Amino acid sequence: MADFLEYSSISSEIRGAMCPGKLKMTDTAIVFKSDKTGKVEQINANDIELLNYQRFVGSFGLRVFLKNGSLHRFLGFTGDEAKIADFVKKNYKLDMLEKELSMRGWNWGAVHFKGAVLSFDVENKTSFEIPLNHVSQCNVGKNEVTVEFHRNDDAPVSLMEMRFHIPTSESADIDPVEAFQENVMKQASVISVSGDAIAIFREIHCLTPRGRYDIKVFQTFFQLHGKTYDFKIPTSSVLRLFLLPHKDNRQMFFVISLDPPIKQGQTRYHFLVTLFQMDEETNIELPFSEEELKEKYEDKLTKELSGPVYEVLGKIMKVIINRKLTGPGSFIGHSGTPAIGCSFKAAAGYLYPLERGFIYVHKPPVHIRFEEIASVNFARSGGSTRSFDFEIELKTGTVHTFSSIEKEEYSKLFDFISSKKLHVKNTGGKASYKDDFADSDNEGEPDAYLARVKAEAKERDEDDDDGSDSEESTDEDFNPNQQESDVAEEFDSNVESSSDSDEDGSGGGGSGSGSDADREKKREKKKEKKEKIKEKSPKKKVKEPREKKSKKSSKTKDANAPKRPATAFMLWMNATRDQIRKDNPGLSITEIAKKGGELWKDLKDKKDWEAKAAKAKENYSEAMAAYKASGGGASTDNGKGEKRKKASSTTPRKADVSSQMTGSGFKSKEYIEDTSSSDGSDDDAKKKSTKKAKETENDKKSTGKKKSKKSESESEMSESEEEDDDMSEGSD
Repeated sequence: MADFLEYSSISSEIRGAMCPGKLKMTDTAIVFKSDKTGKVEQINANDIELLNYQRFVGSFGLRVFLKNGSLHRFLGFTGDEAKIADFVKKNYKLDMLEKELSMRGWNWGAVHFKGAVLSFDVENKTSFEIPLNHVSQCNVGKNEVTVEFHRNDDAPVSLMEMRFHIPTSESADIDPVEAFQENVMKQASVISVSGDAIAIFREIHCLTPRGRYDIKVFQTFFQLHGKTYDFKIPTSSVLRLFLLPHKDNRQMFFVISLDPPIKQGQTRYHFLVTLFQMDEETNIELPFSEEELKEKYEDKLTKELSGPVYEVLGKIMKVIINRKLTGPGSFIGHSGTPAIGCSFKAAAGYLYPLERGFIYVHKPPVHIRFEEIASVNFARSGGSTRSFDFEIELKTGTVHTFSSIEKEEYSKLFDFISSKKLHVKNTGGKASYKDDFADSDNEGEPDAYLARVKAEAKERDEDDDDGSDSEESTDEDFNPNQQESDVAEEFDSNVESSSDSDEDGSGGGGSGSGSDADREKKREKKKEKKEKIKEKSPKKKVKEPREKKSKKSSKTKDANAPKRPATAFMLWMNATRDQIRKDNPGLSITEIAKKGGELWKDLKDKKDWEAKAAKAKENYSEAMAAYKASGGGASTDNGKGEKRKKASSTTPRKADVSSQMTGSGFKSKEYIEDTSSSDGSDDDAKKKSTKKAKETENDKKSTGKKKSKKSESESEMSESEEEDDDMSEGSD
């Protein structure tokens, strides 16, 4: 027989809703842990009065009735109930009997009150049970009692009220309606302020909900009393208490996690966040005698409490509510505090790595347990190299992104996550900020983050290629070797280059189309179509293309030339750089230079360094004069560069105009410069112009154009010849 039984998919009834979690039965207790909130509920074996099992569709449940009158119900057991019965018999010394339910469906019967449970029985079998701690109010009429229930936002369907008709008899000494109401109200969870508060804290600064509130602590609840709103919060709804130091070390956060949350209109507050100054102190005397303190709280509280306000409030809440007070863990950030400054959604706040989770304060507050986390990831923050993002992905698929974290926090946060054995995405082991987020502002340093992303993309592409080779098909509509269409010829500004490629045999029109004569005929047809288009189109002013500015030639550095002298600042910086690095550990190269500039600016006596700089400059001048006298550093241009610039700046425009007028198409800059600067350009230009003129005459005769148009073309050609002659004379 095992010492414990453990079940992973068990639901517990909490305020009318079934909450999934894990149940463990040991020899001393029954422990249930909620998957949603992580709250652990423990039932000691000595407190159990009765334990039954109830049959449901496809499973069975356990009904645990305690000696104090409270009831706990668990559902989802699918194993053999005899195994649980034997375990209960051996360890709890109880017989686990079946709780039979009435299946009559009648709406009249007898009501029995046992502890904090209302049982409605039909023919001595229970029809339904109501835990009275779910009741929020009970109202009476003449022969009627109305029972109202607390609303649970997590429940898909909520029972809001039930009405019981209670017949009366004149012979009864006690009114049964009033007796019914009295029994319900004894165990109902109705918060009514009665008696004096245990402790009162005045004008506490609340961040959530925002405002100033008086906090009054009672035995079973505590109250937030403000100018506009009042909140009464049962102690049973408190999940956790947190006491977290602010990053400035002058303030303290006190956070209370609630389930169910408090409501203000349609707004739900799952956390109460208060802020205290560390130097604020208080002195409180509790309204208990020494015997009561010892009996109720086992000497965990003293009659008089004094100290900082946050410390006194935390101690009282911890004892009254019976919850642990969670503080920061072992993590210490770059600033020396356990807080990491970051942004979540649209607001800035602080992220606290705890021993069992993370908590973000404060807008909105978020608590994430380690057991909820599927993986974490470090990502670049919007292209900035000064900060990074920290992403937490939950097992439910939700991703929380905390952005704009200083890069100095990277190594400390990574070490903390590694120590907690959380899964980190996109990394195989220990990494530094420089490894993952190298400063891309420094051109000499490689961007490791970008390289890693490229490598992952390459691996994915290779996988895709391997899987798609067998399914690859050709597109019959796309044929790059097909002959160019007429439409493309009309609107292509680089027609000449395409025809040249045809002549070379590499173009699309000449591949596999027939003999050389056929290709020649096709070229002639193309030229005719081009001439027709140009004649029909109105003359437009030819816009001269601007010459692109030639790039400045990079000067080659003379290795034999004397080295330039350093300035006074650089001499001082070279002497004090190591000292600045020692005084300010952790600074980058750029930050050290910036710090040196500030120190140099504040330096009052700079005479020694300026004298050293002047001496170095004088030595440099003497060395440079001797170097030039020995023939070093002579210029190799000999003035040719200037002449080339002048020639190229004047001649290209005429050449461009003439080439456009003769219909030869646009030419590149290199072609223009070669024709304008070469010898014998006059004869070449004349030959080309006359050849073009003959071609145009033959074309016009073949098409049957009018003589007037022919004369106009001849006059245009003669004008172009004259312009070519002027151009050649200018180049000579």
